[in-house]
Amino acid sequence: MAQEPAIDLRSDTVTRPTDAMRQAMAEADVGNSALGEDPTVDELEDEAAQTFGKDAAVFMPSGTMANLAALVAWTQDVERAEVIAESTSHILLYESSSIARVAHAQARPIEGHAGRMDPQTVRAQLRPEGGPTIKPRTALVCLEQTHNHAGGVAVPLDHLAEIAAIARSADVPVHIDGARALNAATALDVEPAEVADHGDSIMLALTKGLGAPVGSVLAGPEAFVQRARRAKALLGGGMRQSGHLAAAGLLALKEGPRRLAEDHRRARELAEGLADTDGIEVDLGRVDTNIVFFDVQGLGVDAETFAAHAAEADLGLDGMMAEHRVRAVTHRDVDDADVDEALATIRELADRRR
Repeated sequence: MAQEPAIDLRSDTVTRPTDAMRQAMAEADVGNSALGEDPTVDELEDEAAQTFGKDAAVFMPSGTMANLAALVAWTQDVERAEVIAESTSHILLYESSSIARVAHAQARPIEGHAGRMDPQTVRAQLRPEGGPTIKPRTALVCLEQTHNHAGGVAVPLDHLAEIAAIARSADVPVHIDGARALNAATALDVEPAEVADHGDSIMLALTKGLGAPVGSVLAGPEAFVQRARRAKALLGGGMRQSGHLAAAGLLALKEGPRRLAEDHRRARELAEGLADTDGIEVDLGRVDTNIVFFDVQGLGVDAETFAAHAAEADLGLDGMMAEHRVRAVTHRDVDDADVDEALATIRELADRRR
């Protein structure tokens, strides 16, 4: 079995449950959640709905299932359904082609800049109901907040609002893949509901940054959530005494956001140190949250090889997302000393390449 690195910046999903989470899991009041009888799951879902200002929410085993359930729920009654999404969005690149394979919808990728689709391009690509039968019909527009592949940027709310207004003017709903939506809210200094307001539905990962061991929540209108619950069952997501998991998620949702600013500060400090390292390039304008991408092409090495060398030095980095861009993600289990040591290790590796 592979050994985890001493300093693990591969993702913010590598965190361990806190002692408080473990205790809450052990002491959770549970029931059969597949039958709607688990009070802790109910509490988590109510808290998530309130956090995002939505009618209801459903607890999901994973973010990928939550996004897929949203796709199914929004497109199930639309013939020739097409889904618009930014071309480097997680829902297109990292979710196993589920739009086509499971939701039976066609993806319509739109190239963006810094995770943002051009609003007028979105308007031009909308295919409304009543068009020719040989053409697909736009069933959904997907947005991502924060945008992972763009560097963890917190997309400005006015941009989300403009896209949402265009979609809604054509009676097309908007889903927000908000795996790190609370990071966005922290970076933009707004309430989570202000982020969610620009989507008819929103997904939040409880395991990214917030520290829960399992689970995501999907929130939206009551009728949508009921369809999403049926999609959850269809996808094999029904669980029994899942209040044990929901208990950790509830703590993550209530307490996790309080310390996200620390992750953002540490990511910024790491990014600034990397930007001063010869052979490495960092776009500091995109370091809004807890994700740092740095380009190692100037060192004459690809990202996967660089990450492999870092692993040999007991530092975990993600080198699988682009040919020359390495990703580092700060999180609760990384402190200031870890960031300093990570920077020193990366600089040492860079020195060896020159």
